[in-house]
Amino acid sequence: MDGPEVFLEHVNVSRETIEKLEVYANLLLRWQVKVNLVSTNSLERAWHRHFLDSAQIFSVLPKKATSAIDVGTGAGFPGLVLSIMGLENVQLVEQNKKKCAFLYEVIRETEATALVYPCKIEKLPIKNYDVVLARAFMALDGLLKVVSPFFGKDTLGVFPKGLKVNQELTEASKNWKMKTAIKQSITNPDGKIVMIKDLVSERQK
Repeated sequence: MDGPEVFLEHVNVSRETIEKLEVYANLLLRWQVKVNLVSTNSLERAWHRHFLDSAQIFSVLPKKATSAIDVGTGAGFPGLVLSIMGLENVQLVEQNKKKCAFLYEVIRETEATALVYPCKIEKLPIKNYDVVLARAFMALDGLLKVVSPFFGKDTLGVFPKGLKVNQELTEASKNWKMKTAIKQSITNPDGKIVMIKDLVSERQK
């Protein structure tokens, strides 16, 4: 069984929010026929695999967060879900034009406040964000290199990871000094949410 009920078992949101996420889920199903937005195998459990997996991040976000960037957002997970849930000033970075068209459509239909940047992350103007997000984008060491320009002294990086999380952290620690915290994912026994603060390149020291 997969649907809003699965989501609501774990996340407390308003009826208006769940209605917007239902619009999002229906668009995902419709667009997936023509555009490869997510793994086709994951569609049967989209509410669990994508929507709940994204929404669980909301609980770890700083209460005062007023800006976020989601790198390689794909079909909008997790950034667009978090925007619909109330995270302010979310910027979705995605270079695939067809996926961007989908994001524009979801934003229009749900009246979400997120903005889409149809480009590579390297093309984006450098500024600090309260929250930096990336889900299934690349291994942690390379990811930190890409997102480090957007880290300020209070920025929180939130990166859902899978089975190789310890290996990725070990590799990343060779090149980066950082404070890390790890939270168990509620959607996958092998999944972890890696939270990073105080990011400094060992090469800059």
